[in-house]
Amino acid sequence: MIAQQHANDYWKANLRIILWSLVVWALVSFGFGIILRPMLMGINVGGADLGFWFAQQGSILVFLALIFFYAWRMNRLDREHGVDEV
Repeated sequence: MIAQQHANDYWKANLRIILWSLVVWALVSFGFGIILRPMLMGINVGGADLGFWFAQQGSILVFLALIFFYAWRMNRLDREHGVDEV
């Protein structure tokens, strides 16, 4: 029973990390790049407006950062729950 609860806690934490990563990805790619683009047009980054920058480069950079964050956080979670690779 304790092992099952431990496994449930691990997967709940895993799903929470995935959910927040997807929320950040959606906010940056769809929110900043498409939906909020008219509001971001007045801010210039490298000669282009911020909404265009997020649509073209910012969402890609944030996606790469999310990959590294997910790997780092999952390694830490694995160690906390004793399921890490030695």
